[in-house]
This record gives sequence, C-alpha cells and structure tokens, in this order.
Amino acid sequence: MKTFDIKSQMPTTLEAGRKLAVIIKNCTGKDQVIKIIHGYGSSGVGGSIKQAVHSSLRNRVRRSEIKAYIPGEAFREMLGFDEAIQTYSNLIKSDSDYKKGNDGITYIILK
Repeated sequence: MKTFDIKSQMPTTLEAGRKLAVIIKNCTGKDQVIKIIHGYGSSGVGGSIKQAVHSSLRNRVRRSEIKAYIPGEAFREMLGFDEAIQTYSNLIKSDSDYKKGNDGITYIILK
C-alpha cells in the first residue's frame, strides 16, 4: 500500500484537494488501496483539509470513480463504514494504522 502525505507542506485546502485528485488519477488502475495522510486539524475535530478530502471522496464514490474510502476514525466510532471495513479489511490489515482509529488518515479503495 502506498502512503501519500498531503498535509506535511502545510498546503491550502484547495492545494491539498488538487494534490489528492492527482494522486487518485495516477494510482487508479495501478494500486488497489492507498493511504492518505491529511491530518486532523489543530482543533481536534477535523481540519479543513480532512473535511475537504472526505467531501471529495464521498463525491467520487457517488460518481463511481473510486470503490470506497474508510476514514481512520471509522475503526473507533460508528460512522457508517462497517460494510466497507468488512469488505476491504484484507487490503488494509497489514498497515500500521489499521484499527488504531487514527483521525489523520483515510484509506481509499481504488477501481
């Protein structure tokens, strides 16, 4: 699984969104799953990059551009991702963040 850190260079939300789009485009058809490190915001409730990433991924699922996504915190809280976790856990269970409830990461299941 490839990991991409889209927050380390402190981008704007727009820049991070563009970077995410390029990553997904470049990895689709090559990788089954990728991990995005987006951080969780200094407020502890989800920064603007995290919120933008999740919004973008919801739209991509609706448009069938990706199979699914699983926020790190979905392993700790009931967020409606149980089916995706069950379906795709074999693809992410070897990752060091698996089941840790890490708010700063999201797994993306690609087509």
